[in-house]
Amino acid sequence: MRLIAFIVLTLLPLRALAQDMTEPAAMLVADDLFITRDRVLVAQGNVEAFQGDIRIRAQAIRYDGQTGSLIIEGPIVLNDGSGTVILADAATLDQGLQNGLLRGARMILNEQLQLAAVQIDRVDGRYSQLYKTAVTSCKVCTDGEVPLWQIRARRVIHDEAAQQLYFDDATFHIRSVPVFYLPRLRLPDPTLDRATGFLAPRVRTTSQLATGLKIPYFIKLGESRDLTLTPYISTATRTLEFRYRQAFTSGRIEFNGAYSRDDQLPDERRGYLFGTGAFDMGGDYKLSFTIETVSDEAYFTEYGYSDEDRLRSDVTLSRTRRDSYFRTSLYNFESLRPGEVNATLPTLVIDSEFEQRFFPKSVGGEVRLSLQAHSHRRSSDRDTDGPDADLITDGRDMARINGKLEYLRRFTHGSGVVMDARTGATFNFFDISQDRSFAQNHYDLAPFAALALSYPMVRRGAGDVTQVLTPLAQIGWTGGDRLDIPNDESSRVEFDQGNLLTLSRFPRPDRRERGAVAAVGVSWSRIDPAGWDAHLSAGQVFRDIFDPAFSDTSGLSGTRSDVLLAGQIRNSAGMSLTARTLIDTDFEISKAELRGAWSFNKASLAGTYVWLEADPDEDRALAVSEVSLDGTYDIGKHWTASADLRYDVENNDAATAGLGLTYNNECVSVDLSVRRRYTSSTSVEPSTDIGFNIGLRGFSASSGTERYVRSCGK
Repeated sequence: MRLIAFIVLTLLPLRALAQDMTEPAAMLVADDLFITRDRVLVAQGNVEAFQGDIRIRAQAIRYDGQTGSLIIEGPIVLNDGSGTVILADAATLDQGLQNGLLRGARMILNEQLQLAAVQIDRVDGRYSQLYKTAVTSCKVCTDGEVPLWQIRARRVIHDEAAQQLYFDDATFHIRSVPVFYLPRLRLPDPTLDRATGFLAPRVRTTSQLATGLKIPYFIKLGESRDLTLTPYISTATRTLEFRYRQAFTSGRIEFNGAYSRDDQLPDERRGYLFGTGAFDMGGDYKLSFTIETVSDEAYFTEYGYSDEDRLRSDVTLSRTRRDSYFRTSLYNFESLRPGEVNATLPTLVIDSEFEQRFFPKSVGGEVRLSLQAHSHRRSSDRDTDGPDADLITDGRDMARINGKLEYLRRFTHGSGVVMDARTGATFNFFDISQDRSFAQNHYDLAPFAALALSYPMVRRGAGDVTQVLTPLAQIGWTGGDRLDIPNDESSRVEFDQGNLLTLSRFPRPDRRERGAVAAVGVSWSRIDPAGWDAHLSAGQVFRDIFDPAFSDTSGLSGTRSDVLLAGQIRNSAGMSLTARTLIDTDFEISKAELRGAWSFNKASLAGTYVWLEADPDEDRALAVSEVSLDGTYDIGKHWTASADLRYDVENNDAATAGLGLTYNNECVSVDLSVRRRYTSSTSVEPSTDIGFNIGLRGFSASSGTERYVRSCGK
């Protein structure tokens, strides 16, 4: 009968179905269909009506051909095709479903926000006027339970085109308790991505700035840019935070900052500015910049904007292609660490590099040509060996150009032995100024060669478990003698799996290893499709000459390095463990690092342990032994607790500690955090920071990737 009714209806020459050919035709499907003597079309039983993207499901629909009105009997479900669903008991609408009246109605926006009203007036298909309305994003059950929160209003107007909700005589309720009253209120509906207006306020309490309130105000400046202003007011500070974002056709920029007048430094203007940007310049060129600056050393710690203690601003132009790479950068560094004087640090740096790869078919292998240019400058104009050498007035500046031409070739023998050969030469030129201890110009030409052998062995076992054992060895040589220049860039050396087979383990080219050097190592991997993986590696370096540039704790001092041990274990149960250490001939450990993580059931735990032996050559007068832990635990369906701790084992004292508690359901999110910083310096005091934030879900386009659904009666 539904099919017959559909065919009959589409053939009827009724003005209601095709009055204007520019509008989509209306269609009707029902179990029963008849026309009364008054020319009223009646559809009954599982009725569905369509026009364009609009769809109605109802128990019965009466269409008056003379007036063009639809009288609909519920229960009614009206879907406008744009994410808005209206449920009603009864309705009277025009033939285009654009105007009319719905009684006992409930509107659902984007499956997030519910608006229940005694009556809804539809106007021009754009406006919906709701009277005596209750608005909430909490799940409303039929047992009469009051939602956690709701906004009650005499009238609510939903503007579908502007994606806005306008409230008249609104009262915010928690359960049944009215909390505050607003005569007028405007909020975005859940389908709107960006709209000018206030965001959720936040409360922050610290031992230095007392209790303060942050009230963000978002300003939409266009489709591609916006500005957020956040007054932060307490008894101890008056601060204005800001964020500016803009997107371009080929890039984007973002600036974050704050301006403060407070009781900590009452006579000073305080603040910070962070900025980032990235642009596609065409021809594979990329331009990016970073800006980081702050008024004083203690500002970040007191206001909690950043944990950085060294700021870097830069502008970089780069191009990456299959066989070439180019980059040039201008840096400016600013140290916030106690005891470091920016005037004596290389704060202004220019650094460029270029590499080109060639693949000659006549001889095979690969040829690499690389060039580097670098210059760093200290703002101090004092000579290191000047009349005030007893003061910290190091003003040494340095510039260098380094080039390398290298030939690489890999040979694989039928037995499985892999041989990697490389040879070439480096050219280095240095210019030193404002340091009478060194001549101004230095240059050299250093040839090098290396041959590495490895023999990967693979074993497959039950369950497709694969084990790979690879012994390896390398012998290399670098000619020439080290230039008599200061060590400005390679004062920190890390010996790890990544540089075991390199010819120079210094991080920068102002230092290179010289003479003959050999390296041996072995790696073992076990890969299990079921999820149990393990990787272990060990290595050691031998050289024919002693290199005093390596510190005792680098693991590379002397003619024989410490033994490098590293490993990683992962399983399908969510556990991972990574460790690396250096052990000398007396089985003493100079450096060790252990990282682990474990996710199980409702909890997750991660931690790090670092041990660094005291080493004056690395400006470390005391040993470092530090543990960092952080974890989360799902207390219930909606409650999550978190904690973190950084503990100084060497001094038997906590550095930082934090606790957090969050609650999330389908209609509200609550975040409470407490953090304590125990460390202090001449400019920073220990402090406690308490944060509290409440967010109402349903008034944004997205509430994150997680979906919270509550069942009635639970």
